[in-house]
Amino acid sequence: MNKLQFKGEWHELKGKLRQKFADLTDDDLAYTEGQEEELLGHLQKKLGKSQEEITQLINTP
Repeated sequence: MNKLQFKGEWHELKGKLRQKFADLTDDDLAYTEGQEEELLGHLQKKLGKSQEEITQLINTP
């Protein structure tokens, strides 16, 4: 998923992640354009999953 798609679909992705991982907060899911790597790293640490697993969760329809 490129940055534009990531930005355009972020609200939908955020809802999907919250449904799957109820302990995620608004702060955990704070996204600023250009900081995709930081967000992925934070989610990886919070959820105890690899970056590949997080990327797969985000990219799964």
